Amino acid sequence: MADRYNVLVIGGGGREHAIIWVLSKSSKVNKLYCLPGNAGITQLAHCQNIAATDIDGILAFLDEHKDINYVVVAPDDPLAMGLVDILNQKGYMTFGPKKDAAIIESSKAYAKSLMKKYNIPTADYEIFDNYDKAIKYLKTAKYPLVVKADGLALGKGVIICQDFDTAQTAVQDMIIDKKFGASGNKVVIEEFIKGFEVSVLAFTDGQTLVTMPPSQDHKRVFDQDLGPNTGGMGTFAPSPKFTKQMQDYAYHNIFMPTIKALQAENRSFSGVIFFGLIIDGDDIKVLEYNARFGDPEAQSVLPLLKTDLFEIFLAINEKRLDKINIEWSEDCAVCVVMASGGYPGHYQKGYPIDIGALDDNILLFHAGTAIKDNKIVTNGGRVLGVTAIAQDLLSARESAYKNIQKINFIDKHFRKDIGIK
Repeated sequence: MADRYNVLVIGGGGREHAIIWVLSKSSKVNKLYCLPGNAGITQLAHCQNIAATDIDGILAFLDEHKDINYVVVAPDDPLAMGLVDILNQKGYMTFGPKKDAAIIESSKAYAKSLMKKYNIPTADYEIFDNYDKAIKYLKTAKYPLVVKADGLALGKGVIICQDFDTAQTAVQDMIIDKKFGASGNKVVIEEFIKGFEVSVLAFTDGQTLVTMPPSQDHKRVFDQDLGPNTGGMGTFAPSPKFTKQMQDYAYHNIFMPTIKALQAENRSFSGVIFFGLIIDGDDIKVLEYNARFGDPEAQSVLPLLKTDLFEIFLAINEKRLDKINIEWSEDCAVCVVMASGGYPGHYQKGYPIDIGALDDNILLFHAGTAIKDNKIVTNGGRVLGVTAIAQDLLSARESAYKNIQKINFIDKHFRKDIGIK
């Protein structure tokens, strides 16, 4: 084992910036690399414009940089493509689940079937790969209901349908018109459950599971949860609504049963597992699994971590997660996403970003940014995550919004109600 590691992080969004920012403080980490990275990440790591899904490009980069001895695979697509398996075969230490375990995110149909088989509470559902059969089902179904693309769709493949016409359009977009490509070849149609949503991320080595502070995401693009779904417009942590009692129930009825179910299926999960929960009174169910740190959840949860993140990674690799004590700050974090106008639909790139002097308790995580002519410019739908750390949620929220006023670019858009609900 090396004393210090040269670490490559795969990905280029706000989540990866948060991961790299935390890793940069580790006594075990010597040098950081990131593919493709962004304008913010370049301040902490050596970046090269190689896409997270360009497996051949990543392997060629590793061949050129023989000093790299650890790889963190952060986004969903390369995990689903089996990048961890490929890197393991080439002798690299990696952080992230193998392809056979990442399927809990890459196939919603598989995830629902797993939950059904092992009695893990989730919404009732049906799975269709035939348009006519799906439409026949929708004609007699109870509304509202939810239509989900089976595969990965950047957080946008989930449509809440109030009536038959909306549901029919959603199914047609997915199965017939291939709006989400192969991800929509199969659809999951499930009952709509009322309640509030909580994201619980957890470290696991396939045997032990340690949860992080619960957070709450805001998926819709506009205030008061209106408009289309996005990858997430902001988060706060910890969630005051997710009580110790709820946490205990979820640990015994959802979290550990999921880890054991994957073990039983010979798909042992190592890395970060994300539980998207919906809670209505005493009723707690799984909405979705992710096989990685959430984005933007990571931007509000990771800044609260007191333990060395890389030490946790190594403990997971060595299956000794039960032997380390993971500590968290008592503070609260609020992350507000600044997006390009038009997101999650069509938007322009390349606008210069003017960043003023931000307060000391602000962490600015870059997501869709690039450097052009020595200036930081917009380069994506979600551009920046403004994270404020304070002793309570209200102070953190006020601080985040105060500092957003110091950041400007053409057509900037952000929700004004993050942290209220």
